[in-house]
Amino acid sequence: MLSFFRRIINSKAGIVVTFIVLGVIALAFAAGDITGLGGGSTALSGGNVATVGGQKVGAAELRSRVQTELQAARQQQPTATMEQLLAQGGLQSILDRTINGLALEGFGHDQGMVVSKRSIDGVIASIPGLRGPNGQFDPANYQRLLADQKLTDAQVRSDIARDIIAQQLMLPTQGATQVPMKVALPYASLLLEKRDGLVGFIPAKAVDAGAAPTDADLQAFYRRNVARYTVPERRVVRYAMVSPAQVKASATPTDAEIAAAYRQQASRFAAAEKRTIAQVVVADQAGANALAAKVKGGASIADAARAAGLEPAVQTGVTKQAYAAASTPAVADAAFAAQRGGVIGPVRGPLGWIVARVDAVEQVAGKTLEQARPELVAELSKQKLQQALSDVHDKLDDALAKNATFDEAIADQKLSAQTTPALLANGVNPDAPATQPDPAVVPVVAAAFQMAEGDPAQLVPIGTDGGFAVVAIGRVIAAAPRPLAQVRQQVAADVTADRARAAARKLASDILAKVNKGMPLAQALATSGRALPPVQPASATRAQLAQQQGNVPAPLALMFSMTKGSAKLLEAPNNAGWLIVKLDTIVPGNAAGTPAAINGARGGIAQVVGREYAEQFARAIRGVVGVKTDAAALAKVRADLAGNGN
Repeated sequence: MLSFFRRIINSKAGIVVTFIVLGVIALAFAAGDITGLGGGSTALSGGNVATVGGQKVGAAELRSRVQTELQAARQQQPTATMEQLLAQGGLQSILDRTINGLALEGFGHDQGMVVSKRSIDGVIASIPGLRGPNGQFDPANYQRLLADQKLTDAQVRSDIARDIIAQQLMLPTQGATQVPMKVALPYASLLLEKRDGLVGFIPAKAVDAGAAPTDADLQAFYRRNVARYTVPERRVVRYAMVSPAQVKASATPTDAEIAAAYRQQASRFAAAEKRTIAQVVVADQAGANALAAKVKGGASIADAARAAGLEPAVQTGVTKQAYAAASTPAVADAAFAAQRGGVIGPVRGPLGWIVARVDAVEQVAGKTLEQARPELVAELSKQKLQQALSDVHDKLDDALAKNATFDEAIADQKLSAQTTPALLANGVNPDAPATQPDPAVVPVVAAAFQMAEGDPAQLVPIGTDGGFAVVAIGRVIAAAPRPLAQVRQQVAADVTADRARAAARKLASDILAKVNKGMPLAQALATSGRALPPVQPASATRAQLAQQQGNVPAPLALMFSMTKGSAKLLEAPNNAGWLIVKLDTIVPGNAAGTPAAINGARGGIAQVVGREYAEQFARAIRGVVGVKTDAAALAKVRADLAGNGN
């Protein structure tokens, strides 16, 4: 029964990711995304990185959270490393999220907020992976999951309660997105600002690169730039694939299994009456009576509801049992006793008084075993296929846990071993750079690069169909430069190109100096004595730059950081030469008479203002609760994480 989690989330990190996807860790939506809200630094003791009110954040807990986040990142980017996570501020971000969660929980408790056991039960029961074959929550699945992930029920419930409180506190704050017109006006005017200028281009190929490089030149350049010619670490990877196709033969359901499934789901295939019901929930009985009278008088339920400021909810093709579960048995009895077009209510419901109308009645014929067989076969085949994959996975997992070698483990399961050439971490073979890496092998290679030489084989998920691979390191080839003799032609080309770029830069600098002394750009280019491309005009507004979403040409971006009348030097893309950018005019924008521009700016600001309110709210709560961090303990955690390289 543990197969679902071993297939999908075969790690502690995986279950956390699953919880996040399902909304259990709601801090990822609000407070969990608030970073950089560091508290005051004060020395602590006992291996704690921070205190939040009366609660502690231990070094071990923080390390575990960082490892969990790295594993989650690797599900999207298999080559992600701990070094990258730390370099991008991941440690501080995770600590801030942890502190914010504890601070929000403490603040909520101080305000009398509580989370009922029933609410937590509902969250746990709603996780699809915890459902049994009948589609209902299976406590045995839950207990097995806790044991496998070395978690306790109390830990899970505590996290869920904390997240629910944080969500209830943060969502109203983050949802405040109103922006006054006077606040939006300066931003709208700024977007209308227009700048005009000129761009001159000095190509590297337009200058003389000098004589052909000598052997001494090549050797000196090669030594100075040896990193250019160094092949990164490569690995030879051994692997064996396990795909659904390999176990499909054992996934065909028997007649007995099909019959058993039919009996277990008898209600699903029994004859049933389904109805389409439009209903409105009214808070008070008087309002419900008035709405029901309008509908019985011939008005549509939609029009009557909207006249009362409400909106009808339509349930299409619903059975009596399902409708009763969504309302009450009494409401369902009334709705299924009425004729088509009949109006029901007002009837007391769980949230108010229900007025409903039966829009359609459908009699669904039952299905015999033979009629239900095709869909049962498809469902059972899928279940058995996943179970077969899981069985192979578990047997391999057990064998590797008992120190079986790669060859022993795959031989027991009659799998075929394959070996890659020496590949880079991205799956590219540097000896055949024109060959595209095999997409199926890329995650295998990425996993191998996360392993240390001598590590036991690992099981790595492949694709989304439940397949996986057994992966082991065959050989590690350390990074090393290619010999000069092997890359001589490339080094010669690089020396020539480097000289041309340097000569082009000197020429461009001379022209730039003339432009900044007042000479027109076109005239300054003409004085170079070389055949240079003509000057090109450049013009844009800030709004146009914003619409390009980061794909702004470098000269235009530079123009919006320059002062009027100035000129600057910019390297052209792909080392093609140098650009001289001259800014001639700046036309300020004025959005006072353009409501559309102001409304657009308001909409743009509204997308971030909620986050700003949430940050300020979280900062204020941290101040009320009291947060202390230990810089020395945090530095030690960072060093430990950087040292282990996981």
